[in-house]
Amino acid sequence: MASPPSTLQVKVSPAKKKSSILRSLPFPLTFTFPPSPPPTVRDVKLAIAKAHPSLYTERQKISLPENSKALPDESSILFGSGGDVEVLVGDLGPQISWTTVFLVEYAGPLIIHPLIYHLPTLFYGKAVQHSALQKSVYAMVLLHFLKREFETLFVHRFSHATMPFRNIFKNSAHYHLLSGLLLAYDIYRPGFSEPSVAGTWRDNSTLLTGAWGVWAFAELSNLSTHLTVRNLRPAGTTTRAVPMGYGFSAPFNLAFPNYFFEIMGWTVVCAMSGSLAAGLFLVVSTVQMIVWAQKKHAAYKREFGDKYPRGRKAIFPGIL
Repeated sequence: MASPPSTLQVKVSPAKKKSSILRSLPFPLTFTFPPSPPPTVRDVKLAIAKAHPSLYTERQKISLPENSKALPDESSILFGSGGDVEVLVGDLGPQISWTTVFLVEYAGPLIIHPLIYHLPTLFYGKAVQHSALQKSVYAMVLLHFLKREFETLFVHRFSHATMPFRNIFKNSAHYHLLSGLLLAYDIYRPGFSEPSVAGTWRDNSTLLTGAWGVWAFAELSNLSTHLTVRNLRPAGTTTRAVPMGYGFSAPFNLAFPNYFFEIMGWTVVCAMSGSLAAGLFLVVSTVQMIVWAQKKHAAYKREFGDKYPRGRKAIFPGIL
């Protein structure tokens, strides 16, 4: 029986030399590791980043020559009998932290709504006597996105540290334009002002009080589910477990109750106002969350198998 090789060598070649960084590196790169335990993809990334700091770990995609799919960081490098292997490194481009992404996304409505609400003459050409409805929507929107900012800083733990910087513009557009500019401009206009809604169903104090109650329930329930998920993952890890407890178990029995409660909260804003802009944001957001929930729900089933609760739905109790 042949003895194991004294060293394990990883040859790193460029996947495609499209980026300026990959064109500038002296390929192939070769790194030598101790034979036990075998290095992981993460170890290879760290070695590349140490030799060439401009290609930091979050910017790298490591794959095999025969398969362009990215290898997970925790996977071990499989060596041939000679104790060497070749992998490809791709450049994912400049990265930005997910924390920064969410802070920027949610900051949009927090800036846009106060501007339009407090400076109506600038946007509508005249002053607006704000109705109780407008005041309620204004408070709900600000509280919702302040909660989102708080969760980003102190609650959420992300599986991936970064994403490509270029994506922040696409991600932010959803919030800055739909729940920011479009919703604010529509809901604070003179058509929803105190003189315009006086004596109509939009001026019903009982309706507004009920709306506040349902909205607060949805927001607090959403926060509760986020805290549950946070507690499943120790800090600094990517540990995954089947979430249980409020929202995840009966009577809701959902894989992603956070999405369900999010939809509930925006449904309240849409129903209490009758705003077309609120309706558009609700529809777009709901469709996107359904897509995310179904994809992640299927991944949960594959990952946890028999340990996953039978009968659990993805996003709507007993339906979907």
